[in-house]
Amino acid sequence: MGKYVSFENLDVYKAAIIFTGKIYKLLEKQPLKNDFAMVDQLRRATISISNNISEGFERETDKELIRFLYFSKGSAGEVRNLFNIMEQIGYFDKEALLVLKNDVVNISKQLANYIKYVKKRVS
Repeated sequence: MGKYVSFENLDVYKAAIIFTGKIYKLLEKQPLKNDFAMVDQLRRATISISNNISEGFERETDKELIRFLYFSKGSAGEVRNLFNIMEQIGYFDKEALLVLKNDVVNISKQLANYIKYVKKRVS
């Protein structure tokens, strides 16, 4: 698995955990707080980012790690989509979600770079 002995050492995992904390704070705000379906979907998609990083890492093969990193990247995209929906329906304005959107975009970029790194060591 390279220089990392634990998924907790990965910067992208650390970023995903911090991001999850921010999302949990967002979920307490109105009007989102009362939209149980949106809260549930956003919570599950957000948690899925770090869950898939950790699960892929623990599979102990690069092929499986790459597969789960792609799942994680997909979950990051789902979170961005949910932000776009929340803007469209008027839950939050663009500025209110800007930092969170930037966070999840950066996580997605980190995942893409980590996937490239793992793919190189496979070939």
